[in-house]
Amino acid sequence: MGVIADGFKEAFRLLVTLNDEVLGITLRTIQVSGASTLISVLLGIPAGTVVALNRFFGRGFLINLINFGMGLAPVVVGLAVWLCFSRYGPMGMLDLLYTPTAMVVAQTIIAFPVVTGLTLAAIQSVNPKMRLQMLGLGATRGQYFLLLIWEGRLGILAAIIAGFGRVISEVGASMMVGGNVRGYTRVLTTATVMEIGKGRFELATALSILLLLLNFFIVSVMSHLQQRGKN
Repeated sequence: MGVIADGFKEAFRLLVTLNDEVLGITLRTIQVSGASTLISVLLGIPAGTVVALNRFFGRGFLINLINFGMGLAPVVVGLAVWLCFSRYGPMGMLDLLYTPTAMVVAQTIIAFPVVTGLTLAAIQSVNPKMRLQMLGLGATRGQYFLLLIWEGRLGILAAIIAGFGRVISEVGASMMVGGNVRGYTRVLTTATVMEIGKGRFELATALSILLLLLNFFIVSVMSHLQQRGKN
C-alpha cells in the first residue's frame, strides 16, 4: 500500500509542477494513439460498412479474419512491423524503425480490426426495413451510406472508444518498433515498463495513474458524445 500511496503523491507532484519530461511523454502518447485511432476510423468505418452491406465470395472468411484481428497479440504486430521496417526488410529503405511513425503504423494495425468489426456489427444491427425505406425514398448511394452510419452511430462510437482504448494501453508493439527513445518515442506505457525495470516503483505507479487519468478523460468525452447521440 505504501508504494501505491507514494505513487499517488508522485503523480500529484508531477501534475502540479508540470514536469517537462512527463508532459512531453503524455503529449506524445496522445499524438501517437490519437493518430492511429484516427487512421483506423477513416479506414475501418467504411470497410466495416461495405462488408456489412455486400454479399460476395469469401465474405464469411473475411469476417472471421476481422474478428480474429480484434484479438491479435500486439507483440505479433510489433514483430511484423519490425521485420517490415528493419534494415533488410521490404520497407527498410524508409528508415522508419524506432520512430513515432512506426508506432502509429503498429497501433493502427491493432486498432483497425476493432473499429472494422464493431462497425460491421453496428451496421448489421440497423433494421433492414429502414434500409429499404431509405432506398425507397430515393436516397443516393452516398446518402444511403451516411444515413446508415448515422443510424448505427451508437455502435460506431463504441467502436471508436474500443479502438482508442486498445492502442493507448498497448506496450508490446510500441516498445518493439519505437525503442522507447527518450524525448522521441517514449510514451506512458513504455516509460512505466522502463521505470519498473529500474525498480522505481513509485514513479512507475505515478505514470500508470497519469495514463489512467488520460484514458478516463478522453473516453469520458467520447462516451458523452455517444450518449448524446441517443437523443
